Amino acid sequence: MAIQRILIVDDSPTDRYYLTDILVKHGFSVSTAENGEQALLKIRAEKPQLILMDVVMPGANGFQVTRVIARDPELQDVPVIICSSKNQETDRIWGLRQGARAYLAKPVDAADLLAKIADLG
Repeated sequence: MAIQRILIVDDSPTDRYYLTDILVKHGFSVSTAENGEQALLKIRAEKPQLILMDVVMPGANGFQVTRVIARDPELQDVPVIICSSKNQETDRIWGLRQGARAYLAKPVDAADLLAKIADLG
């Protein structure tokens, strides 16, 4: 099933706008959350088909929220792509170990992002 509904989780208004702009121009339906707690509420309410997750946020960080999603039987089928300014190989490996399906370093390249979404769809 092709991915249509995407939730962007990022505490940066600039990054949320940037990612939303790319996705909406390519026909995706986008909603946003500013932190991990808000994200978990929106995931349960809106049932997105994909989550773009920042790592560095107030409260629960993106690694923690990704782990919660991956371990929850109701949510674990929703793929997570981490989009983070943390661009070390150890960060990427840790993100994938938490359950993320892909890891993109910021600034996110639009073509890379769209390719990852296509791979998951």
